[in-house]
Amino acid sequence: MNEPGEHVALAASLVVFGGTGDLAHRKIYPALASLARRGHLPSRLTVVGTARAHLSSEEFAEQVRAAIEKAGGTPAPGNPLEQRGVRFRFVSGSVDDPTTFARLRDVLEEADAEHGRVGNALYYLATVPGAFGTIANGLGEVGLAEEPPGTFRRCIVEKPFGRDVASAQELDEELHRHFHEHQIFRIDHYLAKETVQNILALRFANTIFEPLWNRRYVDRVEITVAEELGVEHRGAFYEQAGVLRDIVQNHVLQVFALTAMEPPASFAANAVRDEKVKLLRSVRPLEPQEIPARVVRGQYGAGTVDGVEVRAYRDEPDVSPESTVETYLALRLDVDNWRWAGVPFYVRAGKRLQQRTTRVALRYKQVPFLPLPAGAVDSVEPNTMCLHIQPDEGISLSFAAKVPGQTFRVRTVPLDFSYRETFAEEAPEAYERVLLDAFLGDATLFIRADEVDTAWRLVQPLIDAFERDAVPLATYEAGSWGPHEAEALLAGRWWEEKG
Repeated sequence: MNEPGEHVALAASLVVFGGTGDLAHRKIYPALASLARRGHLPSRLTVVGTARAHLSSEEFAEQVRAAIEKAGGTPAPGNPLEQRGVRFRFVSGSVDDPTTFARLRDVLEEADAEHGRVGNALYYLATVPGAFGTIANGLGEVGLAEEPPGTFRRCIVEKPFGRDVASAQELDEELHRHFHEHQIFRIDHYLAKETVQNILALRFANTIFEPLWNRRYVDRVEITVAEELGVEHRGAFYEQAGVLRDIVQNHVLQVFALTAMEPPASFAANAVRDEKVKLLRSVRPLEPQEIPARVVRGQYGAGTVDGVEVRAYRDEPDVSPESTVETYLALRLDVDNWRWAGVPFYVRAGKRLQQRTTRVALRYKQVPFLPLPAGAVDSVEPNTMCLHIQPDEGISLSFAAKVPGQTFRVRTVPLDFSYRETFAEEAPEAYERVLLDAFLGDATLFIRADEVDTAWRLVQPLIDAFERDAVPLATYEAGSWGPHEAEALLAGRWWEEKG
């Protein structure tokens, strides 16, 4: 992965499709402001917003300033982007209208003229997924996808990348009609989180961990992506997606791939992504007859979260009162290769769970023999290494230690590392890293086309099984850890951090 800073282009235009939308205001503009303060933006940058709204360039700049202030991204009045010399333009129009792209081309040519005709452009598709192909085609039709020598034209695409194998392939064809693969940057912002990236550092920069990262020592691996929140205002979206498409197919499988993949030859983008794809292709296919025994599917009912009573999923706005959409999913994955043969990977993800956390727990095997007398062991569990991805990024390791005193007794104790307490440097927000790497042209943390296709092929049997109602839908109380059937899935208890 590139170091930020000196390799950023001297001049570029950032075009934000959906420039007045929620994603742009909550994530993109505050991230740009942080990059500006760190000195990581192109020295001559034009931000071009596009949307149906009728705004002047000055009104658009004011919207950006307000978004940055609301996010707490500026310590003083004014727009930190403007203070760095960033210019703003706005193009009003629908992406279904070819004249919108003609006007955009004119605006970009004007910006290039102001900046010395550099020609670099980064297109951020912060729109509904159904517009991705239309935008790519519109850019291509007016020549804005072509890369003149010495310039770049890159396209950032938000998830979801389709909703099944067929639609993902169709989107891929639409994008590649005008853009080459090296120009397409598919985002999964989880990959830009510091601890997700630290999985690579932990595994491949430490001789004490990598030798223990295999079937000889690891008994099982548990990956948890849990959220306290319900679907909030996204009821209509969730009715179409469910947790399988919203979280498991992307976030969970990406973390899983980094955890289980083989060492790459280098940290170059394609070397890392090659190993992730090889790992995903090594996952044993989910056969239809096995799915009911390997998958737990749930939906939250009413309950209490942080002392507040919350409603059931079926009572959320824009949700059918008879909905069978899953808000929780747990499943077992098996990797058929030499490193992991026989080691089950248990993954779970859900809404309205007991706490917000994303973590990877490697549960090591029991010691083969414990040469201690009865009563000498208080509570010794197998060693566990846990990678905490959010909200408190860090790593913990449990091991057995002697309890102080005259008698010889041992118990399990934790060894903790916290990013916040260890490093004085402020960790960049995920979207900062996403934008910076796109400007740099570093695709390491972005998803390649074959990764998308392999991930969808992995979960397609689940999609088909859910549509056939072949997996029972359990109900779990909001504020719990999900359906009790998930405990039976791994014939024991999921790892929980001890207080």
